[in-house]
Amino acid sequence: MTAAELTPGQFYSNGAYGRTWGVRLLVGFADDETGAPRIRYKGVAGTCRRKQGECSPAEFARWAKHRVALHENEWKRLDDDGSDH
Repeated sequence: MTAAELTPGQFYSNGAYGRTWGVRLLVGFADDETGAPRIRYKGVAGTCRRKQGECSPAEFARWAKHRVALHENEWKRLDDDGSDH
């Protein structure tokens, strides 16, 4: 995933399996004190649950392997067009 593909309000997964799997909500973009872009995120599932943080867009893009959506009680990978994988 690239930083240009990241969209606020969307959910992303690291694509890991087991205990290291996680889902984050990209809350929004901000600038730090130097004016460098930052991403604010909120962990919603897996190892990220109940955690919040900030990182660079490049760091978030390296972590995020897939855009996902919650369907009933299961996180599903989304294709580029927003459909279930």
